[in-house]
Amino acid sequence: MLEPTRFRSSQDAVLPDDVTDPLLWRAAYDVAVAHQPDATGRCPSLLCAGRSAPCEPMVNARRAMRLARGGARRAEFRETPGRSARDRRRAA
Repeated sequence: MLEPTRFRSSQDAVLPDDVTDPLLWRAAYDVAVAHQPDATGRCPSLLCAGRSAPCEPMVNARRAMRLARGGARRAEFRETPGRSARDRRRAA
């Protein structure tokens, strides 16, 4: 027997114009919605056990939403000055 389709809030969300990865953006949006803090400033998700906001899943969801947009660049992948990728491979 088929289970009913679960509703995701990202289905109704308007995708920003600069999104380059819609699947990542929508998945992150759904996580962010599920981890919105309650009136006391705590995460209501059972996964977070009432931790104070922002919880780790919320932080990661916000980061993923930024990365899914065309304006966000992955600065952490830039080469460090003085050492090339080839040098790092040799050292390993």
